[in-house]
Amino acid sequence: MAQRSAPTTAGSSPPNRAPLAPQPFYLLPTGAIRPGGWLRKQLQIQADGMGGRIDETWPDLGPDSGWLGGKGESWERGPYFLDGLVPLAWMLDSAPLKAKAMKFIDWTLDNPAPNGMIGPRSNDDWWPRMVMLKVLTQYHELTQDPRVIPVMTNYFHHQLAEMPRRPLRDWGRSRWQDEVVSVVWLYNRTGDTKLLELAKLLKQQGYDWQGLFGPNYPYRTKTIKAKIGLDKTGAESTANGLADHAQTLHGVNNAQALKASPVWSVVSGSDEDRKAIHNQLAILDRYHGLPIGIYSADEHLAGRSPSQGVELCAIVEAMYSLELGLAITGDAALGDRVERIAYNALQATFTDDMWAHQYDQQPNQIRCAREEGPWTTNGPEANLFGLEPNFGCCTANFHQGWPKLVASLWMASAEGGLAKTIYGPCEVAASVGGVPVKLREETDYPFRDQVTIHVDPVRPTRFPMALRVPGWAKTASIRVNGEAVAGAAAGKFARIDREWTAGDKVELRFTAEARRVASPHGSFVEQGPLVFSLPITENWHKLRDRGLTADWAVLPAGEWRYALADDAPIERVERAIGPVPFSRRSPPVVLVTHGYRLTAADWDEQDNAAAPPPATAVAKGKPEKLVLMPYAAPKLRITSFPMAKKV
Repeated sequence: MAQRSAPTTAGSSPPNRAPLAPQPFYLLPTGAIRPGGWLRKQLQIQADGMGGRIDETWPDLGPDSGWLGGKGESWERGPYFLDGLVPLAWMLDSAPLKAKAMKFIDWTLDNPAPNGMIGPRSNDDWWPRMVMLKVLTQYHELTQDPRVIPVMTNYFHHQLAEMPRRPLRDWGRSRWQDEVVSVVWLYNRTGDTKLLELAKLLKQQGYDWQGLFGPNYPYRTKTIKAKIGLDKTGAESTANGLADHAQTLHGVNNAQALKASPVWSVVSGSDEDRKAIHNQLAILDRYHGLPIGIYSADEHLAGRSPSQGVELCAIVEAMYSLELGLAITGDAALGDRVERIAYNALQATFTDDMWAHQYDQQPNQIRCAREEGPWTTNGPEANLFGLEPNFGCCTANFHQGWPKLVASLWMASAEGGLAKTIYGPCEVAASVGGVPVKLREETDYPFRDQVTIHVDPVRPTRFPMALRVPGWAKTASIRVNGEAVAGAAAGKFARIDREWTAGDKVELRFTAEARRVASPHGSFVEQGPLVFSLPITENWHKLRDRGLTADWAVLPAGEWRYALADDAPIERVERAIGPVPFSRRSPPVVLVTHGYRLTAADWDEQDNAAAPPPATAVAKGKPEKLVLMPYAAPKLRITSFPMAKKV
């Protein structure tokens, strides 16, 4: 089959069509935002590593993939890969990556079944199609390929007719809200009322996530394998799925479920639905929260010990859910949460070259070895770095994290302007009131506290610009062409409504002191969006070669038991951003403070990991200087510490 080339255009994103509820912000079309500065370096690292070349070394995405018409893996891994590869390829304008993506897309669009079904014929599971639909929506925004709308329409009509006798099950039942996103996308472009019927049927057959997070929320402690029937059947089964009880405790399901209530609010129009995401987050924080903005789940919800892990799939899915939630609710706090996860947890689980990753990462990670860990249901390879440690879903799915963050840096506002939703260096091409506008955001955020936005409309034009002021900001200032602008309140969007002309410049600065955050589960250090950790000296041991990559254990070669001195100053030291933005070899910023060395009697190991840190420990001897790095930089680290108690 000859490979096709489609024209590249950003297109436009229509607002919600009645009777759908309006929302304050709308994602710009995929491709309208391109990474700049350190963020482009990070995406290029991904493209040069697994993100762009995994298909060359992993049979699950190789030429025999079911999503290329072969007899190989035919479930979720092809769509997962494309969900990040498509935006990455176009954001970097990479012809080789576009060609890789087009092989899968052409096969999918050119080979629907006569009844409208898409994908491999070897299975009829609704779940992997939900992911491929997200791929097709992004691809259409990038190219306007005329094949997409008819293929999606026919598929949805087939599904609407088929679901009464073949309802959602296991993964699809837990993740119904992901398909509603694509259903709403298509309805806004075609007005086909059958799509609203399908959205309602998906909700009816899907799991009631909003109902789960009520006053009697049942999952308040670490999951015990035997209680959910996984002591005999194993942690994951793609053939039969998981029982409902295990599905609702599953970390990735919970990450995808964060979007359930705001996405459904677009259909229901309910303000209660729109706000329910905050209740979900509060409950997950209360019982399972970690310092890095997400909850523990290794594979299932695991309590608040910082030695429990969180799966890479959960990180990228939580980011996507929160990005959608931010658009639908307009709540600035969700932007803070996205940055907390993205700028700490996301890159922490990769090697610097992004050729190896972990299934589970731990805030307190003292070794990565093939041994039983503190996990709820994962196996002994869960925190190794490698090709597909523990289970290969993350190898296929991690690709969406950085590209979708870039796609969410700016959004269109319902009042006809633009909104600065998440901070990071980028360039934007948008149309405001029919006038083409280019924006260039220059910043080393989150490593620095200053942002400069250059505004360049093709002709003078008036529109409002909303600027998110982080909730952690102790001070915030906004200047337009050197003149101060009022209204910069922490945790809110500042609004500037003016006529913009070429050469206008918006300057922002958000400051926050480095501080110790006390917790019964260990105290940690943060400044702005970054969490800081104590690096442990690392010895890397290759376990086996895996094609173009390898599997690695990482063993400690230094001390990790320290208590923080609660009265020591914290000094900030800034350095240049190197070729690898999140690297322990050259971190862009460090915090210097002091702590006291402890013994095993003060803080021992448990389940081949650091035991939960005591709230306090007796300070003995002289304090030592501790140099803390951004959390994502070291792969062995202590993030949550006891506080030193002097006697």
